[in-house]
Amino acid sequence: MTATLLARLLQNRLHYAWIVVAVMFVVILASVGVRAAPGVLIVPLQQAFGWNTAVISGAISLNILLFGLVGPFAAGLIQVIGMRRTIVLSMALLVLGAGLSSLVTQIWQLYLTWGVLVGLGSGAGMVGLATAIANRWFVARRGLVVGLLTASNASGQLVFLPLLASLVGSHGWHSVPLVVALVILALIPVVLLLLPESPAAIGLGPFGTTEVVPLPPRAGDPFAIAMAGLMRGARSADFWLLFGSFAVCGFSTNGLVATHLIPFCIDHGIPEVKAAGLLAAMGVFDLIGTTLSGYLTDRFDSRILLFWYYGLRGLSLAILPFTNFGIVSLSIFAVFYGLDWVATVPPTVTLTNEVFGRKDAPVIVSWIVAGHQIGGALAAFGAGETRFLTGSYLPAFLASGVACLLAALLVLRIARGRMPALVQHS
Repeated sequence: MTATLLARLLQNRLHYAWIVVAVMFVVILASVGVRAAPGVLIVPLQQAFGWNTAVISGAISLNILLFGLVGPFAAGLIQVIGMRRTIVLSMALLVLGAGLSSLVTQIWQLYLTWGVLVGLGSGAGMVGLATAIANRWFVARRGLVVGLLTASNASGQLVFLPLLASLVGSHGWHSVPLVVALVILALIPVVLLLLPESPAAIGLGPFGTTEVVPLPPRAGDPFAIAMAGLMRGARSADFWLLFGSFAVCGFSTNGLVATHLIPFCIDHGIPEVKAAGLLAAMGVFDLIGTTLSGYLTDRFDSRILLFWYYGLRGLSLAILPFTNFGIVSLSIFAVFYGLDWVATVPPTVTLTNEVFGRKDAPVIVSWIVAGHQIGGALAAFGAGETRFLTGSYLPAFLASGVACLLAALLVLRIARGRMPALVQHS
């Protein structure tokens, strides 16, 4: 009723689809901020319990992996119980996992809370959800919407880090999971009040058309829907090109930089709060870069965009370890890398829509995101193990840079026999 009333008040001034985008932007921003909090906890947990980097990174790796693997089934669950219930369920798991993690004293408890519960609950920030919202609420501006929601996905991992790092310094590491749990808890009523299932639920057509299109009846088994999407995708070479290139995206972003850049900076004598501020700056530039990427994706060939995104990211990662980690070099890296953080998502989603169609795209893109998270999990664990065995993050950053350069070549082969996906601005 609240959403219907607000839609009537905004009639002829603002389409309610943009309210949905605003609500989900904030929810995704906060939800993935929860998942990223371990980035400021690695060193404090080492100091508090004597756990080494590799052991702590294992819990973060499990978190990233489950976030990816649950995505296709969460996309299927949307078709069975609805979008709003799926999102609230994900948020409840985040509150439970983050809240309980403040009580951990054993490493298995960290794996259970931050690894399993938060990993499963992070479905609220899945790219498949952004795809479903764009396809359900918009006929025009889909690339822009995916860019905005994806930007919140990545920025949420970064913009809260200075605040969380300050909390560690002033109130101890226990305060971090409690604060993020309370933020998510406060957002649950907002979702219940302001997020309708579809435009038709409040008597509207999607943005860009006046036609009211009712949702198909809810039915099916989330597991069967997810597996059917995987089977369809697995028969296509384009799926594996999208899956592999997006695995490299995860390998070079949330698995490596979001998890290990702060410890890498600490290794070079940079205080934790200042290092967290560097990641926060990346989050701001990511918001700009990914939104701009969505705008460009509505107008240009997605494969060419991906070629430049992966190529430039690979160069930045390969060069960073050989800088002096001074204010100038780190600032340049923050701007350059931040603009490119997840600019890859809008063109990847557009290519998935183009190859597989809008109906199946949310599930199939969720499987592609699973590849992203598998790559991220490998980087989170591998970089931690590399640091433990060699005392340096240099091999991990070089490997990630080379992988990005290879991905830049792979993406040019996606949907080679098709016309470039140019969606006209309207």
